[in-house]
Amino acid sequence: MVARYYITLPDASRARGQDARFTFTAVGAEGFAEQLQAALRTDDLFERWRLVQDDPDEVDPALGATDPGATVEGQQQDLHVNLVVTSAIPGTVLKHRLRLLAGGHWELRDVTAA
Repeated sequence: MVARYYITLPDASRARGQDARFTFTAVGAEGFAEQLQAALRTDDLFERWRLVQDDPDEVDPALGATDPGATVEGQQQDLHVNLVVTSAIPGTVLKHRLRLLAGGHWELRDVTAA
């Protein structure tokens, strides 16, 4: 099922994960959208994260799900960024990728059918 996720980065300057190897590097809405879209379309971010785990082979492979057709649109609103993700990615995978990219500095505002 394809869903539309409405996400807010309340303070874009703080939207960084805890580990610099995986975090957002973007400074604007378009950059955040591009980086999240790449993280959903490919397994690059997941694989880089998996390989640094204590036992990479024990990581749930379902967290590596990808959606080559995922799209992310970004809009800047003063200090915050609104992202609209359209994807078949399960919510648990989306949340995992967002925690890597933005740490706890994001909010899931709504989910609808696409």
